[in-house]
Amino acid sequence: MTAVAAARERAAKGAWVVFAVGALAYVVTVANRTSLAAAGLDAQHRYGISAGTLSSFAVLQFLVYAALQVPVGVLIDRWGPRRLVVLGAATMGAGQLVLAFSTQTWQAVLARVLVGAGDAATFVSVLRVTTNWFPPQRVPVMTQLVGLFGQLGQVFSFVPLVALLHGPGWTPAYAGIGAFSLLATALSVIVLRDVPPGRENPRVTKPLREVGGDLRAALRHPGTRLGLWSHWATPFSGNAFATLWGFPFLVSGQGLSAGTASALLTLYTVTAAGTGPLFGTFVARHPLRRSWLVLAIVGAQAVVWAVVLLWSGPAPLALLALLVVVAATGVPGSLVGFDYARTSNPAHRLGGATGMTNVMGFAASVVLILLVGVLLDVQGAGTPATYSLEAFRVAFALQYPLWAVGVAGILVSRRQTRALMARDGVVVPRVRDVLRERRAGGVVHAPVPARHDAAGDR
Repeated sequence: MTAVAAARERAAKGAWVVFAVGALAYVVTVANRTSLAAAGLDAQHRYGISAGTLSSFAVLQFLVYAALQVPVGVLIDRWGPRRLVVLGAATMGAGQLVLAFSTQTWQAVLARVLVGAGDAATFVSVLRVTTNWFPPQRVPVMTQLVGLFGQLGQVFSFVPLVALLHGPGWTPAYAGIGAFSLLATALSVIVLRDVPPGRENPRVTKPLREVGGDLRAALRHPGTRLGLWSHWATPFSGNAFATLWGFPFLVSGQGLSAGTASALLTLYTVTAAGTGPLFGTFVARHPLRRSWLVLAIVGAQAVVWAVVLLWSGPAPLALLALLVVVAATGVPGSLVGFDYARTSNPAHRLGGATGMTNVMGFAASVVLILLVGVLLDVQGAGTPATYSLEAFRVAFALQYPLWAVGVAGILVSRRQTRALMARDGVVVPRVRDVLRERRAGGVVHAPVPARHDAAGDR
């Protein structure tokens, strides 16, 4: 083996080691993010709060997360992603330790603020590490793999954490997840690096005016906006379900046992993890058809939710399982939005563009989580004993206006992106033309955007 080949092999192995630690950091992040989901009823009892107050915990967490996305993206460009991963894991660990020993509502609120802040710093930073260490053609699949491993964090929330809550109790359960976060902090310090050895670190220090100019330039590109709306439309249904309202909906609304509800939420996690690599492969092979995947996911969610909400009485278990599966596809589907940001922006403004993209899905999630809690309270479902299926039907119907806004944004920005491509001389063949040529024995080749300042879709 030549010295060059040996160096390449070491670099490849190093990339996978770095990826493994980054993925572990995201596992911890998702575990922290969803750690209140299956404990919602326990939290109401511990703090003596209503459904609206409980929903405000998750809303505040997501608001902090969303508000910090653009600053975190700018800091990634300035400080590098490794420092942000370390800071995020340490902050989440501190938040969970506060929650573990909290007995008053204000302490729980502080804990969720810390968790939201740490969560905000982690995912986009791990994505940047992945982008820096792997070749561009592999980035879509690697991004989905990050999401896949992150779903293990939800498994932790839905199974071991529930067992700890109903066994040793609240304090050991949340102190344990806090310790898990501090372990991820230590591993990130030891292993993570911004870029492979010998490669120039793209960190740049810019004046505030230039940072604002980069953000405006990213937002002006229709491909970036297509990513924003893709991330808005796909994940909020699953986020609201997995983060807070799925367990009460299944137990109090649909009459399932806690064990069956936990099994369905585990199915949610397995589906989100399993479909991620499939979606990543599709995006890598068909970058001009990414919006098809996004619109198909949104359409499937809307249809299945309609069937569940209109069903007379509690829905059959098979239908609820289908609902969980379809809702789960929104999580990996939302990652398509980051691929739009990546292909629409040069490296020096990628952090800000990624942060803006990430804001959208969580903004929609905040709206849904908050309004579900408010509507449950308005209908008299302020305690676990008074949750009703009818109240949940009204509350979850709020998803449809959010989907409508997202789909409209996708269609408008997609048309603008196609117009920009046409001005650059890139013509994307229509699907019927491709199919006609294939039936005739020919092949129509759709050009794939090669520059970071051009994005294609059809």
